[in-house]
Amino acid sequence: MNKGVNLKRRLQNKEKAPTKMTFFSRFEADILSGNKTITIRDISESDYVVGTRVEVATLEEGRVFTYLKIMDVTEVCFHDLTDFHAQQENMSLVELKQVISDIYPGISQLFVISFALITE
Repeated sequence: MNKGVNLKRRLQNKEKAPTKMTFFSRFEADILSGNKTITIRDISESDYVVGTRVEVATLEEGRVFTYLKIMDVTEVCFHDLTDFHAQQENMSLVELKQVISDIYPGISQLFVISFALITE
């Protein structure tokens, strides 16, 4: 993976930074409680920009349930996922790898998007 190129692409596209993010509704409680502090996405959802605020909705219904601040976006290979990533996702490493495999079958290049709950 060429981290420099992807970082440059993200910085150049700041004006196009996504303003919305969706999650399966099963993750809502973990996000709102602060137990889930990252999401792992493929390259098509990697253009989030550090410091931006995003509206968060359920994927199934499109129901907005909070806002998040993007804290970091970093690349990671599927085989480099660790228990620490799983802990930040509020699940075991086995569960995390299964969820990612179900959503992104065969994808090895992933992006960890760290976020903080905005409590205004």
